[in-house]
Amino acid sequence: MNLSEALLHALKAHGAREIFGIPGDYALPFFKVIEESAILPLYTLSHEPAVGFAADAAARIHSALGVAVVTYGAGALNMVNPVAAAFAEKSPVVVVSGAPGKGEAQRGLLLHHQAKSLDSQLRIFEEITCAQTCLTDARSAPAEIARVLRACLSNSQPVYIELPRDMVTLPCEAVAAAPEPAFDPEALAACADEILARLRAARSPVLMIGVEVRRFGLEQRVAELARRLGLPVVTSLLGRGLLANTDAPLLGTYIGVAGLPAITELVEKSDALFLLGVIVSDTNLGVSAMHIDLRMSIQALNRQVCIGHHVYPEIPLGPLVDALLARLPATRAAAAPHPAPASYPRRLPADAAPITPLDIATAINDLMDAHGKMPIATDIGDCMFLAMDVEHTALVAPGYYATMGFGVPAGLGLQAATGQRPLIIVGDGAFQMTGWELGNCLRYGWDPIVLLINNASWEMLRAFQPESKFNDLADWHFAEAANALGGEGVRVHTRGELVQALNEAQRRRGKFQLIEAMVARGAKSPTLTRFVEGVKSKRA
Repeated sequence: MNLSEALLHALKAHGAREIFGIPGDYALPFFKVIEESAILPLYTLSHEPAVGFAADAAARIHSALGVAVVTYGAGALNMVNPVAAAFAEKSPVVVVSGAPGKGEAQRGLLLHHQAKSLDSQLRIFEEITCAQTCLTDARSAPAEIARVLRACLSNSQPVYIELPRDMVTLPCEAVAAAPEPAFDPEALAACADEILARLRAARSPVLMIGVEVRRFGLEQRVAELARRLGLPVVTSLLGRGLLANTDAPLLGTYIGVAGLPAITELVEKSDALFLLGVIVSDTNLGVSAMHIDLRMSIQALNRQVCIGHHVYPEIPLGPLVDALLARLPATRAAAAPHPAPASYPRRLPADAAPITPLDIATAINDLMDAHGKMPIATDIGDCMFLAMDVEHTALVAPGYYATMGFGVPAGLGLQAATGQRPLIIVGDGAFQMTGWELGNCLRYGWDPIVLLINNASWEMLRAFQPESKFNDLADWHFAEAANALGGEGVRVHTRGELVQALNEAQRRRGKFQLIEAMVARGAKSPTLTRFVEGVKSKRA
């Protein structure tokens, strides 16, 4: 076995199911091994940011490793933003970068793709990954690979592996998986006891679940925990889509002043808010109608639990959930009084009225009622906020890091990873960045439905600064480009045309279907309107 094969087998053994990449000269030898060994399927895209977003989406939907392989310098440094997004939103992406060989580094010449020093790239990725290694020694490589992949899974954050091109085919031993980090079972028991005591003593406890629940594959166990606790359950914004396929007593998503008033009041008046895997960020908690006193909360995140002034370090989320379940009767608890679950708009009139963002959410709900749920990938902006009015379904979106360009490549990553046909919701500004990756669909048999909201504007930016003319975009007539990219496109202006186009897109398979929904500048979903008003109020 050579070093590349050892790495590929280790990736597969640790849960990776596919590789997304773009070859380059420093990575060509490794790409040759990937292709010829067929240990993992390889999907090449057109620009490195899309590779990162696709690998991120695959990691999110599988609760397992996503893999991105690129070349040194010009390739890997193009990946900084997607990897930063994965780091912020706790997605376990493995970045493998080709690199100059040891002999090349000793010639005394500056090498192409080199920025400052040859290890500058490694130092850059130290800031946005939880573990790093450069495989310069085939004897130590198995242990290094095991260490880094264990960190990726245990922390659910990206890692970085640099593979010099003259190391690719050197003989190498197989990689033995590193053990899970140890934790103190007595501390875990004390922590679980204190959490349950705190919840039982509270007048209005609430369970909020976040992304770590999905990242560690805990949805079914957390659904059971919610049933046994009998508490009102909400998701954070970034956790939207969690428990969608369970019978947990889920009320909806907390978005502070941007969300349903009943859910906002329930969360913000709770005297025991149990934040299970919730990233404590501005988008998740910062747009509150009143200040949330985190001293009254229970926070389980990043392998630690904070209860008031008590901190339990090294408490993994999975064992914590199991410990709580072991202490509760295996029966559904009587549900505490709580608001009715969120209702979602349906039955869009197929008339000649112009399309609004809320109409798009309504049309999606009608489509899924008729044909079943689809996984959704959205970009940032109103496409993500209107998704809050779509019935709970599997959803990937950059809800915290809030990078543009995520939606289309993430949707491709979803279809590659699951084989399911995704629905992609993207704005015209983000589509200009990465929408052209749809040109890769034909050769892989991907056929997503793409709802492109075209208001010729960076509308979310306009919402915060309406006086600026630079938020205006030109009309690029995206639907007309769909055929050239190997798909089919249609531009719609009315609700009737939108309904017809969605039904037709659902029926047609084998090519991506692009629906360019024309929306007036200034039109926003109710959720985005409330979100902007809330943020402006907080800033004031």
